[in-house]
Amino acid sequence: MADQEQAALRMLAARLRQEHADYDAAINAMEKVGCDRLQVQRMKKKKLQVKDRLQDVEDQIVPDIIA
Repeated sequence: MADQEQAALRMLAARLRQEHADYDAAINAMEKVGCDRLQVQRMKKKKLQVKDRLQDVEDQIVPDIIA
């Protein structure tokens, strides 16, 4: 993998980590305020999608190599 591609994946991973943390903070705030449970569930689903995407990107950065 080229250095430029590696750098782009690392930047994407950092952005996704931040987005995941933002969803976490938003969910915590929504639960404290007592928002609608459906809205909280939707946010949790989006957070999980971001986590899955982050895992895919991290797997591209460091692939599993069975030796």
